[in-house]
Amino acid sequence: MSAPDLDGRVALVTGAAGGIGQPLARAFVGAGMRVALCDTSEDGVLRLHRELGPDRTTALPMDVSDPASCRGSVSRTIAHFGRLDVLVNNAAMGMSTVREDHMRRVVQIEDISPDLWARFMAVNLSGPFYLAHAAVPGMRAQKFGRIINVTTSYFTMLNPGFSPYGPAKSGLEAWSTSLAGELRGTGITVNVVVPGGPTDTPMVPDDGSMERNQLIRPEKMAPPMLHLVSDAGGDVTGMRFVAAKWDSSLSIADAIAASGAPAGWPDLARSPVWPGGGPKRI
Repeated sequence: MSAPDLDGRVALVTGAAGGIGQPLARAFVGAGMRVALCDTSEDGVLRLHRELGPDRTTALPMDVSDPASCRGSVSRTIAHFGRLDVLVNNAAMGMSTVREDHMRRVVQIEDISPDLWARFMAVNLSGPFYLAHAAVPGMRAQKFGRIINVTTSYFTMLNPGFSPYGPAKSGLEAWSTSLAGELRGTGITVNVVVPGGPTDTPMVPDDGSMERNQLIRPEKMAPPMLHLVSDAGGDVTGMRFVAAKWDSSLSIADAIAASGAPAGWPDLARSPVWPGGGPKRI
């Protein structure tokens, strides 16, 4: 399966200085794309900007939990590159923010302050909305856009001790399905990509609870995304892809079949209690 021709396409990647964001940015630039590198770590995005080159990237320190910062990053990306084609909502807070030993001792509700809960929701759920809210009008005008939200495994969403990370990501998953439906037919697609399990990033503590060589490599996230942001990916929306199951040696159709499924929980919405027998569309 050959890499799609993406020369000149413009992407904004949040969490670009982190464990998944860096290989994504490198893969996008390697495919010919131009990338706005967004992260709270100014030093991190500047280092990556120097590595990947000023002709292909711009460094935008920002906080996804701040609506004004999100609007500014979208505006600065368009001002710098002339357009915005792709939004990858990758930035997130992980459970180590609650407690470093969360893999060894199950986090309890008493460990989570209301302020910390609100911060998780602001970064992991509201941030993607703020960025999409700023980006969609321009994408509508050009009749082309790709939004990719990074959520997590269903196991993690529901697993005891993974709150508030899991609930925030489940909200992002549900909203991805809803937004995909809203934007169907506009030229803008919305999809979800997840690693498929614990990934070799700083979100998984290096405390001996897991063998690092058995973790999913963050680079696995790039191949399905490269297809989704291409012209050929325009027929795919409202889907979730497990990156660990994406096999680049297969045809596109077979790779999608092996790793993809509808995002969210659409089967649970098929038979709602509704006046008149049901809504026209779910």
